[in-house]
Amino acid sequence: MKLKPLYDNIIVRQYEEEKITKSGIIIPETSKGEKKEQGEVIAVGKGRTNDKGEIRPLELKVGDKILFSKYSPSEIKIDGEEYLVMKESDVLAIIE
Repeated sequence: MKLKPLYDNIIVRQYEEEKITKSGIIIPETSKGEKKEQGEVIAVGKGRTNDKGEIRPLELKVGDKILFSKYSPSEIKIDGEEYLVMKESDVLAIIE
């Protein structure tokens, strides 16, 4: 199934928590922490309509790595995969 967000919404695939730390320590499956507030943009809407009726395109594009606010996204599950839906304004930064 293909997702096409509307307006200034974006679809994000959230990064999974790393199973091995940078120092080489393996984190067991029983020790589940919270997911990172980072992900990759997989779809973007056309943009937001301004007061003049013109569409302002989004700055984000598919493939951007982003940092987002923890409580802003809505979680959805499509074909067994989990995604997040959020507004472009919920994105705090692009990771370069």
